[in-house]
Amino acid sequence: MSWIDLAWPLMAGICFTLALIHFDIGVRGRANLVHLLFSVICLSVGTIAIMEIVAMRTMVPADFARILRWGHAAMCVLTVGLVWFVRLSFRAGNVPLGIAISAFYVIGLVANFTTGDNLHFRETTGLARIQMWGGEIISTPMGVANPWMATVQASLLLMVVFLGQVIVTVWRRGDVRERVRVVAVCGSIQFFMLVAAVEAIAAVWFGKHVPISINPGFVPVLFVMSMDLGGDILRAAQLAQRLKASDDSLRLSQLRTSLAVRAADIGLWGWDADHGERWMSDVTLRMLGLRHPDAFRLRDLLRRVHPEDRTAMLAALADALRHQGEFKAEFRIDADRQAMRWLGIRGHVETSPSGGRPRFSGVLVDITERKAADLRFQQVVEAAPVAMLMANREGHVVLANLKAQAVFGQDRSRLVHAELARLLPPPDDAATGIDPLADWLRTGDLATAPDQPRMARHADGRELPVDVAASPVWIAGESFVLVSVTDISERKRMEREAALQRDELAHLSRVALLAELSGSLAHELNQPLTAILSNAQAGLRFMAHAPPDLEEVTRSLVNIVENDKRAGEVIRRLRAMLRKDPADHRPLEVNEVVQDVLRIIRSDLLNRSIELVLDLAPGLPLVDGDRVQLQQVLLNLVMNGSDAMEGMRKGRRLTVRTRLIAPSHVEVAVSDVGTGIPEEDLERIFSPFVTSKAEGMGLGLAVCTTIVQSHGGKLWASNNPDGGATLSLSLPAHR
Repeated sequence: MSWIDLAWPLMAGICFTLALIHFDIGVRGRANLVHLLFSVICLSVGTIAIMEIVAMRTMVPADFARILRWGHAAMCVLTVGLVWFVRLSFRAGNVPLGIAISAFYVIGLVANFTTGDNLHFRETTGLARIQMWGGEIISTPMGVANPWMATVQASLLLMVVFLGQVIVTVWRRGDVRERVRVVAVCGSIQFFMLVAAVEAIAAVWFGKHVPISINPGFVPVLFVMSMDLGGDILRAAQLAQRLKASDDSLRLSQLRTSLAVRAADIGLWGWDADHGERWMSDVTLRMLGLRHPDAFRLRDLLRRVHPEDRTAMLAALADALRHQGEFKAEFRIDADRQAMRWLGIRGHVETSPSGGRPRFSGVLVDITERKAADLRFQQVVEAAPVAMLMANREGHVVLANLKAQAVFGQDRSRLVHAELARLLPPPDDAATGIDPLADWLRTGDLATAPDQPRMARHADGRELPVDVAASPVWIAGESFVLVSVTDISERKRMEREAALQRDELAHLSRVALLAELSGSLAHELNQPLTAILSNAQAGLRFMAHAPPDLEEVTRSLVNIVENDKRAGEVIRRLRAMLRKDPADHRPLEVNEVVQDVLRIIRSDLLNRSIELVLDLAPGLPLVDGDRVQLQQVLLNLVMNGSDAMEGMRKGRRLTVRTRLIAPSHVEVAVSDVGTGIPEEDLERIFSPFVTSKAEGMGLGLAVCTTIVQSHGGKLWASNNPDGGATLSLSLPAHR
């Protein structure tokens, strides 16, 4: 058995196997018509392979001519099948050109059966024996050429042009994978057609003894086409696998979504009005009090909606229908015929692609508890003892309670929709500070700055001092700010009265203190007055000299002026202490204030035989304060220290010390060497009417504490390790 007897049946078997496989794929539907055409092509090539091996082994010219005639029928099917296979496979190729190819070959096929022995030869005159590879001898025909063979050759040449056009068209699409496919398939077919045309021309027109066979050249073409289709099948299988995985993932996602909406108690629904299809989840059916989606009727639902909510719900639906978009509404519904419940609906409306009635889809949420909470919130706001305003992001009031009417002097119907900035103008220093309300209206974030006192504008135009507290509130996904407004007019009045009483008490304390110092003040005034008298008398004596001693008279007059200024300074300090002037805070040198006080009390300290020790730190920062009030405080501390050493026979020593205790605080300390203060009284001595003096009122240190605190400072007492006590005060440095 020769290799030809093995190769051609093997090629035929391969073709029939491919034909069977792709026929099975092709008969499954119109989408697989390419596979059906490929099955026909394989069947044609397999049939031609059988005819070829029979023809190559025949020794009778008539038998070869008959086999060649039927071979052209198979070639016609093959050629037409290739045209439309390429057309469907690559979605390219000129249709009229494909029809022309098919028409030319059909014309040639008709001539094949009606003119001469076959389309190759009008008359087959004999057989030539030629040698193949491996020494095999086969038969090939000889005879008179049939002129109708030109139609088949024209069909083959048009086929080459058609395939070239397909290659160009697909190449321009830019898809790399498609480019490879089209070159592999159409290029191999082109090569086969050219070889077949050259072989026919050589055998028919030039009488060359060549094998009349297409299988060795076309089976590789079938292999390329099969690989291309097999790749499509593999990709389809992979796509199907991915689709299955996607379906599984989608199913899992749907399951999770279902569990999530059930856990969140959210109802899903859809309604295609054009086809009358309704879909509702179990949660939706329960909320609407239905047993099946088919039981849903819009009219029945609207009857059960609360009359006050029906108009708003229909308006939301109508607006969504007009604009083909989102809609939302809240309404009350008697779902179980027992209790009215609040439902929130949100959905989307779109027109059917066919132009029919609209389609709805969305969610349904039971908001009864939220509405109940809103009602409780409104009741709390209404019952609040202060004015409450709630404003939206546009700065308009949307809620005002009854107390707000009294504060702003307007009815709630006018307060609602009013501008918050007109009711509560920003503070005067808002440009440099932080205004929480303005910051919220600008950014939506409420500033964390402390609440600022500000003025509220009354309906009659006057402004009221108020305390304002603001906090953000989220309701139904919208941002609001809740503002509480407290009228502090009465509190401000009481504070003014308390300040007036405090000033009166401080003034009385100063008067009482000066009464105690009257002897010292008399001594202070007596000294300059005595000096003035002595200098005046001396001046008169010098004037009585002959001639007058004018130099001594001048010296006496200068001394009189100096002692007069000294007496005037004592009187000025006394008047400043007695005056009830308002507090005048200015930057002060603490050391100067201490020295002023010591000048006033110097004579009293000398009379009491008290040694004064000064320890004044240089270069201290200035402090903000009222000079007279601070003098009163230091005078009280010095007098208390002096009184604490009253029973001592000797060794009386009073130390006044100033120092910087922090980068921003100055301390003044007055220390004595007396009996000290009982530990249990270290805090009590600053309370009103607490005193250790038999004739004392117990107001001095209480007034001093108030004055120091009004200056932003602190006053405290401590016992010294070696006896006596120290009273200290600290004042913030001037900024």
